[in-house]
Amino acid sequence: MPSSDYSRAAELSKRLEQRLVDSLESDHGTTRRAVLGGLGIAGSAALVGIGRADGDGTHGAGGDSHGNFGAVGEYRDLDFDPHEFLYRFNTGRGEQENVPQDTYEENGRTVREFTFRAVDTTVSIAPGIEFPAWAYNGQVPGPTIRAVEGDLIRVEFENLGRHAHTVHPHLRNLDPEMDGVPQNGPGVLDTGESFTYEWIAQPAGVHFYHCHSLPLKEHIHRGLYGAIIIDPDPERVAANPEGYCTYHPSQITDELRADLVAEAKTRHHESPENDTVNEMVMVMNGFDTNFDGDNEVYAANTRAFAYGVGDTDGNGNWKAGETKRPIRIDRDQRQRVYLVNAIEFDAINSLHTHSQFFDYYDHGTTLTPTLRTVDTVMQCQAQRGIVELDYSDHDPGLYMFHAHQSEFAELGWMSFFEVV
Repeated sequence: MPSSDYSRAAELSKRLEQRLVDSLESDHGTTRRAVLGGLGIAGSAALVGIGRADGDGTHGAGGDSHGNFGAVGEYRDLDFDPHEFLYRFNTGRGEQENVPQDTYEENGRTVREFTFRAVDTTVSIAPGIEFPAWAYNGQVPGPTIRAVEGDLIRVEFENLGRHAHTVHPHLRNLDPEMDGVPQNGPGVLDTGESFTYEWIAQPAGVHFYHCHSLPLKEHIHRGLYGAIIIDPDPERVAANPEGYCTYHPSQITDELRADLVAEAKTRHHESPENDTVNEMVMVMNGFDTNFDGDNEVYAANTRAFAYGVGDTDGNGNWKAGETKRPIRIDRDQRQRVYLVNAIEFDAINSLHTHSQFFDYYDHGTTLTPTLRTVDTVMQCQAQRGIVELDYSDHDPGLYMFHAHQSEFAELGWMSFFEVV
């Protein structure tokens, strides 16, 4: 790809990022309308930040303060890397230092055990911009849990935050005491309290977990959410193929059964076939920086423009690559994105890929696509799905992807794949 193309992409990322940062630093009361208005005033060719936005500096109705927000340096929470988060699946085998975990057999079933702690912290959402978050294990999004269909997921949860919290799973949970809601089981857990949640890993797919304390919009918006990946069990697929596709049982042929089992193996993290797929987790989120019920920053995996283009020598050496660089993918490898929408204050979010169409599996609960050959998919809050991409016939270079709510893209949810 010509170096000039990289330079133009880097300038676009830098310009949008700097305008966003400047607007947020200028006034804690910045609104989304002010940021976007500044973008329009500055014009697409301008290289300077936007002007100060009007605001009264308060956080929410009545001026209730929700914590300190502002510029504090480049990135304070350097232990969270959105590029590492893409590929970090916790299966109980110690994949993440800040997530105590284990896996063992109990009563003939595989148990995957995790320790979650809710804490009050700050997270970086743009260079020098910190957001006062409530977070599982100190990170937003929370750790990605991965298990196999039929496993027991055991989460030992301790609340170390100043507010009451829970962990609610979007799984087929048969025990109401384990639902993580105020009315059932232990209810909400106050500061210093703990409880052990147990859920059977079902159904296969990509799922969501979050705090279910009231007010929900604040506990979710502040960062208490994450993804649960449940891999299909190929043996179960072989025994009950109609449960994993949209076909009637009378339409299940031996060939279709074999295809479904083969596909299940590519999604099973313990199967060799899974090594042929590059898998990523993207949690689409937003941040209401002045607490007025409207997001000023949007991102995939928390940091605005994290998958944009920085300075490069064109040989894979990225300047400031620990904070901003495109997602490099091998065009000869199948690409799979576990996509989760954790947005608050907006009705929908979306993913749009440039120069490429994909198959989409809503909720990931089927092994056959629910949408074929699309380049845009919408999700409401808590909706999730699997995106399957194939760049094998594409030239190497940069391919943009972003939310197709244009304002979301301009306010941080704009990224690139670098196909090599």
